[in-house]
Amino acid sequence: MKIGVLALQGDVREHVGALTSGGASATAIRRPSELDEVDALVIPGGESTTMSKLAIEFGMLDPVRKRIAGGMPVYGSCAGMIMLADRVLDGRPDQQTFGGIDMTVRRNAFGRQVDSFEGEVGLTPFEEPFHAVFIRAPWVESVGQDVEALGRVTDGAAAGRIVAVRQGNLLATAFHPELTGDLRVHRYFVEMARAAVDG
Repeated sequence: MKIGVLALQGDVREHVGALTSGGASATAIRRPSELDEVDALVIPGGESTTMSKLAIEFGMLDPVRKRIAGGMPVYGSCAGMIMLADRVLDGRPDQQTFGGIDMTVRRNAFGRQVDSFEGEVGLTPFEEPFHAVFIRAPWVESVGQDVEALGRVTDGAAAGRIVAVRQGNLLATAFHPELTGDLRVHRYFVEMARAAVDG
């Protein structure tokens, strides 16, 4: 099984490293022909409006949408969560997403870059809390009935906000597990992808 990391913009190298350390074969991709060669995809953090423009420029918007519709496992972190959302609040009028997860996401919900923070998040797949890094992060305003909320903020003014979700073969987090050295989220996605590919 081969996992691609969408290399249009963002922390691509860190995701490739985390996936490789988690036992997967991972490679950076940015063209439709490269997308055809992978079984699953990671959409990294970065800046979602820039990622949207580059996805169109590189001819990746429709091919990724088609693979998602066809059941390809995809994981998105931070901006990647926004790119997997069916609905985005506080985005640019011309901003487009790949979609696939029946959720409404608010861009930069926690504030500007200076408001970036770290904190513990309880994630239902894991027994121990996850030390999460939030950088100009989104949060999930609402989800459809087929979406499972895997994690919520536990402290502060944003307590209760959803920051991790799963819908079928699609996984998204508002935080950056690739920056922590904790491989649990990446291993969880690799297991998800293997189950989908082998199934």
